[in-house]
Amino acid sequence: MLRLTDIKLPLGHAPQALNAAMAKALRVPAADILSHTVIRCGHDARKKPAITLIYTLDVAVRDEAAVLAKLKDDKHVRPAPDTEYKFVAHAPEGFKERPLVIGAGPCGLFAGLILAQMGFRPIILDRGKVVRERTQDTWGLWRRSVLNPESNVQFGEGGAGTFSDGKLYSQIKDPRFLGRKVLTEFVKAGAPEEILTAAKPHIGTFRLVKMVESLRATIESLGGEYRFRHRVDDLDIETARDGTRHVRGVVLADGARIAARHVVLAVGHSARDTVAMLLERGVAIEAKPFSIGFRIEHPQSLIDRARFGGSRKELGAADYKLVHHASNGRDVYSFCMCPGGTVVAAASEPGRVVTNGMSQYSRNERNANAGIVVGITPADYPGGPLAGIDFQRRWEERAFVAGGESYKAPAQRAGDFLAGRASTGLGNVVPSYRPGVTPTDLSSCLPDFAIAAIREALPAFGRQIKGFDMDDAVLTGVETRTSSPIRIPRGEDFQSINTRGLFPAGEGAGFAGGILSAGVDGIKIAEAVARDMLAGAWVAV
Repeated sequence: MLRLTDIKLPLGHAPQALNAAMAKALRVPAADILSHTVIRCGHDARKKPAITLIYTLDVAVRDEAAVLAKLKDDKHVRPAPDTEYKFVAHAPEGFKERPLVIGAGPCGLFAGLILAQMGFRPIILDRGKVVRERTQDTWGLWRRSVLNPESNVQFGEGGAGTFSDGKLYSQIKDPRFLGRKVLTEFVKAGAPEEILTAAKPHIGTFRLVKMVESLRATIESLGGEYRFRHRVDDLDIETARDGTRHVRGVVLADGARIAARHVVLAVGHSARDTVAMLLERGVAIEAKPFSIGFRIEHPQSLIDRARFGGSRKELGAADYKLVHHASNGRDVYSFCMCPGGTVVAAASEPGRVVTNGMSQYSRNERNANAGIVVGITPADYPGGPLAGIDFQRRWEERAFVAGGESYKAPAQRAGDFLAGRASTGLGNVVPSYRPGVTPTDLSSCLPDFAIAAIREALPAFGRQIKGFDMDDAVLTGVETRTSSPIRIPRGEDFQSINTRGLFPAGEGAGFAGGILSAGVDGIKIAEAVARDMLAGAWVAV
């Protein structure tokens, strides 16, 4: 098979046009093309209304060697890579030891799945509830302003990604095509097959719920075990005679102990109490950059006109990606853009307001939303590894107060925000955040440098997307959970640099950002755990 890239055809082209384009690119008669598979299909709308589709294909041809020799200098024609996932190990028959996976979000889910598929029968612990019970608790905040600190947008089966747009694309380097394994398992679990070929695949919350349940059933059928409402409050760490530290188990909130010598730490970016416990236990932790800002909402029709020249049902709801380098040295960018979606309450701690974005598979809500966020570095919050968490909490608490101390979010019309005046009402854009918003002045909800950078960025974005800085666009605060403010360093063996047997993983440990990259990291971690379990590296201490 040959991998053929950058095949461009107009939107709505006839089926035979693709065959003709492949033959032309490969310089062979059409009859020499035996079969083809679409690997990816994206679009380029920069020259609207003439929107172009861009294909990547695997093509079977007669005399493949001759075609490759003829086109050896063509960077768009190469042998098709082997994208099939290959397990690195399998547990021997009768193998008794079982690894622990803490956290049932995308990273923990795929760590557990791969370990189960390799025969290691993992035990997966999560402080929250099964996904459907968790969904009820999440709606409790959205509809009744009642927050359950152990079961919410952040905690529970499926992790934070369950209540999101379900985006399944990433810019990580993936030479082993582990992302393909993630997508393939999602399809097996009920995701639409189009995610295997779409340039920017997404699923949406409702479908994610069913997929998470299906993946749990698969893990359990392979000998894995889930234990929900099992919050890990402590680690059992033993120090050897040579000074090395080894995990020997975990301690739960009820005092119960589970012995284990391999513990995957996939707790997500909001398990702040867990991070504090790790630091107290001497696990190496360091501060890292992240971003904070607001959510912005526009009519989806405005984004469709700017991107496609109008509504294009065959392309779905339009998205965007924007960056501005502000004069004060700060980078402002759009984050987690949700076409046809809603802004959601994402708090996990009482007395704090946090926003996020969510879409269903259809992406047919009236508004588009995205985070407009500003880069933050440890220099902005000096004070130790956990200072970034304190920094996040400060602005979340201010947002809670500004919203009226009822989990309503503070909101402001973009025109008022740019003019530096408080909003006393809202305009034509109806905010989607539930349990509701309070019109106010958002300038007290972020640091001055972030407010200044966003005020400069919005008109710049308006020059890229006409109407982006429209007066009635709605800003809702605050967006603070863009990524983890800490990193738990790990070595080439994926173990904590100072605690053997502890495998920091995913977004909470600072090694992923989104569903796909978290899933990929979970696969890598599972492989590292399997290798270590079979290496016989553990000795009595």
